[in-house]
Amino acid sequence: MSDKILYLLDGHALVYRAHFAFITRPLINSKGVNTSAITGFVRTLWDLMANKKPTHIAVAFDPSGPVFRHEYYPEYKANRDATPEDIIVAMPYIKSIVEAFNIPIIMVKNYEADDIIGTVAKQAEQMGYTVYMVTPDKDYAQLVSDQINIYKPGRQGGDVEILGVKEILESWNIQEITQVIDVLGLQGDSVDNIPGVPGIGPKTATALLKDFGSIENIIANSDKLKGKVKENIETYKDQALLSKRLATIDINSPYSFDEKAFLLEPMNKEKVKDIFLELEFRTLAQQILGATQTEDGQIQKPKPIQGTLFDEPASIPAVEEKLDYQIAKKDISNVSHNYEIVQSNEDIEKLLKHLDKFDTISFDTETTGIDANMATLVGMSFAVEPHKAFYIPIPEDQTKAKEMVALFKPILENKKKKFIGQNIKYDLTIMRWYDTHISGPFFDTMIAHYLCEPDLRHKLDYLTETYLDYKMVPIEQLIGKGAKQLSMRDVDVQKVSEYAGEDADLTWQLAPVMRKMMQENEVENVYNSIEEPLIQVLCDMEFEGIRIDGNFLNEYSKELEKLIIEEEQNIYKKAGTHFNISSPRQVGEVLFDRLKVPYRWKKTSQGHYSTDVDKLTELAGEHEVIDGILEYRKLTKLKSTYVDALPLMINEKTGRVHSNFNQARAATGRLSSENPNLQNIPIKNEAGREIRKAFIPRDENHVLLAADYSQIELRLIAEISRDTSMLEAFSSGRDFHRATAAKV
Repeated sequence: MSDKILYLLDGHALVYRAHFAFITRPLINSKGVNTSAITGFVRTLWDLMANKKPTHIAVAFDPSGPVFRHEYYPEYKANRDATPEDIIVAMPYIKSIVEAFNIPIIMVKNYEADDIIGTVAKQAEQMGYTVYMVTPDKDYAQLVSDQINIYKPGRQGGDVEILGVKEILESWNIQEITQVIDVLGLQGDSVDNIPGVPGIGPKTATALLKDFGSIENIIANSDKLKGKVKENIETYKDQALLSKRLATIDINSPYSFDEKAFLLEPMNKEKVKDIFLELEFRTLAQQILGATQTEDGQIQKPKPIQGTLFDEPASIPAVEEKLDYQIAKKDISNVSHNYEIVQSNEDIEKLLKHLDKFDTISFDTETTGIDANMATLVGMSFAVEPHKAFYIPIPEDQTKAKEMVALFKPILENKKKKFIGQNIKYDLTIMRWYDTHISGPFFDTMIAHYLCEPDLRHKLDYLTETYLDYKMVPIEQLIGKGAKQLSMRDVDVQKVSEYAGEDADLTWQLAPVMRKMMQENEVENVYNSIEEPLIQVLCDMEFEGIRIDGNFLNEYSKELEKLIIEEEQNIYKKAGTHFNISSPRQVGEVLFDRLKVPYRWKKTSQGHYSTDVDKLTELAGEHEVIDGILEYRKLTKLKSTYVDALPLMINEKTGRVHSNFNQARAATGRLSSENPNLQNIPIKNEAGREIRKAFIPRDENHVLLAADYSQIELRLIAEISRDTSMLEAFSSGRDFHRATAAKV
């Protein structure tokens, strides 16, 4: 690889991606500005600046107005929705931040960002650069070469994909990179309104290219084709060539790569600080403004606990400070540590005496699975200081395992000790199965981070990379993945001890960082009064579980099967044809082509009709087949999702279903559950209410109580506003909507 590294960012593509990543839970600041797109874009930009060490960098944006492709195809991108208002508001901020970072912005009238990036990438390649095109856009695959790669950012902290020649050829199933534009020309692109050839999708396109090499050769040899493919190629050959032309990125656009202008320079921290203050970016300010840049623009990261957005300027290292030291990402191979395996009775006794000296202990378990009520304990790890941890392997024999765990009960059940954990509810539940009740108090780093940054990821590996600049050992490195995945029990104990010790150690190191963040975000009281007590409550609920009447569900499954078959036959009769009701494509063809039901939406990216539940519900009543399909889908979903699935979730050890309650999942603070999702058990129709009958008390001495909130949002508004009319209505038990209507 060259020591000259150029990163070219596809500005609009990254902005759109960031905006829609938060579409269900947008980031809104106190001024009402949706900062989702800005936050996501800046995080992507900062991540590659801090971790990838580019020597040169630029951001390309699309110009306003038409581009040269419209000159020969006016319908180009004609079906795109208008730019969301939140993105329009975000763009000036994003461009100002890029400029404050002293990164050049490229924008050329009449040419799209991919044309400019393609032109610059090819020029830089000739000058000896290794180039990374930062984009989620698949069309850039046509530009990839030995020196030019696609850098595809992960979603919200996920893994980045680097796509080179090998990856593109494999993923596109082609023989040459040049065939990317042939695939695009044949299959078309509904997003850009590139027509392609009707009836030809990715599989057919790659098969044709394997035989003939290019669109031009396919057309020249159309006499060798058969059936509908031959007919469509010959009928739409001009359209195929037009589509290929539209999909081709112009690498000869009127722009020249300027090495000096693209050189990574130190940012203007005062400008960045002003923008971040306006946008209320406290965490980003801490991460970015607290970093030090050398004169060549390289980044030295700060410790996250130092500095806030409102620190005095003196606390932020000066840009002019000369540093030739670059911090490499830390991991277990380059950080000094001491993770001990403790097995003998003598060593266990020493460890217990050592742990007893500390009031706060980091604790973690290694197990055979992610379901705490099904997994068995493989080992326990403890840490009471940075870079040092203890790992205790647990025997596979469960009697011996309980005997081993019992030795640690004086520590684990000591109510005077505080335990630090990452998702500690899991560890508490595991220990219940080994007759050990850890009562706390607890400090959970996952929940602490959730309170401060509810829209981000909260897994330990993400937190350590973000706040400790430390890359953890991936679990896949130990147990693999997919069909060949091992159990942690099968892994060499030395490797497990390093992994487990790292978990306990880094959780210990994260705790003060998270405490500091909670102080800055003023959520300590929320943690102490609500979230921490809830940990034990949810653990009790998960461990207890709920009894399911499997026999009832098995009988009900048979009833539903009869109803499904009856509905299926009614649909065939009303439609006048047999088709796969579970196939959205066939449903679309029957409804909108055969039965001529009016279709008023855009087709999917594959050119098919959309037949999702929202659209069919909107069309309900326009044809009796639609009502039948909706009923069929409702019945099949009830059967597969609940009636047939719930009995399979019954724990053999307890005869009950043990749902997992997520305390740090929904950004709104709402509790959620999974495996099974008890909050989604249907109630609004008779079939759904039948399913609820399967949930029964454990015995005749117990009952089930169903409870729900009543007008929770309005009650909160009444409490906050102290509106006398609202308070009086709720206090007297009157219906608030009726009381309001009476006053209108």
